[in-house]
Amino acid sequence: MGYHVTAVQNPLSSLKDDVSATERVLRRQNGDVLLVGHSWAGTVISQAGNAPNVKGLVYVSALAPDSGESTADLLSKLGASAMHLVPDQDGLLWLDSSTLFHSVMAADLPATAARSLAARQQPIAASSFGTPIEHAAWRDKPSWYLQTLDDQALAPSVQRAIAQRLGATLYSVHSSHLSLLSQPTAVVRLIDEAAREATDMKNRRPARTMPTPHS
Repeated sequence: MGYHVTAVQNPLSSLKDDVSATERVLRRQNGDVLLVGHSWAGTVISQAGNAPNVKGLVYVSALAPDSGESTADLLSKLGASAMHLVPDQDGLLWLDSSTLFHSVMAADLPATAARSLAARQQPIAASSFGTPIEHAAWRDKPSWYLQTLDDQALAPSVQRAIAQRLGATLYSVHSSHLSLLSQPTAVVRLIDEAAREATDMKNRRPARTMPTPHS
């Protein structure tokens, strides 16, 4: 099975702006879409995933608020610890310290890679975390979740709780928060399996109950 892949460039200026950026990309796709979100982008796809051409959602160590819930609400309800980042004078949160970035986000990547990533890291508007989503797409569409077991940014227990709340098919991998870089094969395998499952569910009525395998 081949895939047409498009990466959304989120402006990180607000939840609304990130959702709009994703919706613009979705309108340019031909055929069904499997929408994938990592970390903060899980909040984004939970709203943008309501687009009719989205047939499934893949969350990679991601956040996933419910309808009428903000990311801050979600983290508070699950007792998730924050990194104690303080907004700057423009209301932006930065993670441009190479030392902190390496330890929190990418401990299983070389320090040189972490320095490069930190130098290119874009800030996010702190207000984004307080904005509730309108309707959670995962309420209506199948979802898959990749739990990163060595994550220092979003605790594995919190990830599991999110996946369970979604009713998502859950996979696990030993990785830092940046599994897309440290464990790309595992991420690609999950996306491929999710795409096949979503196609199968579309072609069969009623949809079958999905298992919850772990890798």
